[in-house]
Amino acid sequence: MNANHGSGPGEITPDGCSVEFYDLLPVMGEPSIVHAAVPEGASILELGCGAGRILRGLAELGHPVVGVDESPGMLARVPDLPTVRGRMETLELGRVFDAVLLASTMINTDAEQRRAFLETCRRHVAPGGVVIVQQTPPSWFETVEPSEHTHDGIRRVVREVDRDGRLVTVVVDYHVGDRSWTHTFTRHPIAEDELAADLAFAKLRFDRWLTPEDRAWFTARPV
Repeated sequence: MNANHGSGPGEITPDGCSVEFYDLLPVMGEPSIVHAAVPEGASILELGCGAGRILRGLAELGHPVVGVDESPGMLARVPDLPTVRGRMETLELGRVFDAVLLASTMINTDAEQRRAFLETCRRHVAPGGVVIVQQTPPSWFETVEPSEHTHDGIRRVVREVDRDGRLVTVVVDYHVGDRSWTHTFTRHPIAEDELAADLAFAKLRFDRWLTPEDRAWFTARPV
């Protein structure tokens, strides 16, 4: 198993995400983490904004925002905020922002795509600005196992875990009321030396951990 895919009611994006399910997801503290890492009123570009879960929270905190996603179905769920449909790897908006956000663990992909994402961040961050990244916590790769838990009315069942060298592929079932979705996805771990090299490739430098307890969120600065 190594290709991301999904199934269930409604539109499924090319990477296996359900538009309907993502529209149901609550915020889980992400806007507050980002807000604390940038100046008041900082402009923010979110790459891979999906149905606007984080983007809307940042706008409510007073930030001018622009969201980018490849899925028109996802962007249709954010009619009240500025959005752009486009591929993150090749995005060229012709403007820069005080902060660029790459959340939802999208950085945990193969090295080529990871570097393309970071280059897009670099192209769109202002001099003196900040890139904010959420990665899969490094400990997850060793600890994830089949499990089940319910939060905010969403039952999440990790049904299968497959380890292939350093890569981890999981099959997750999501249940909300009488609706169910399945998402299969692969995560690539990023060692600290790999992260440093990827950032340098994109002309960025590591700044600091925003969540040092799990090393899920960090910032980078342009060089």
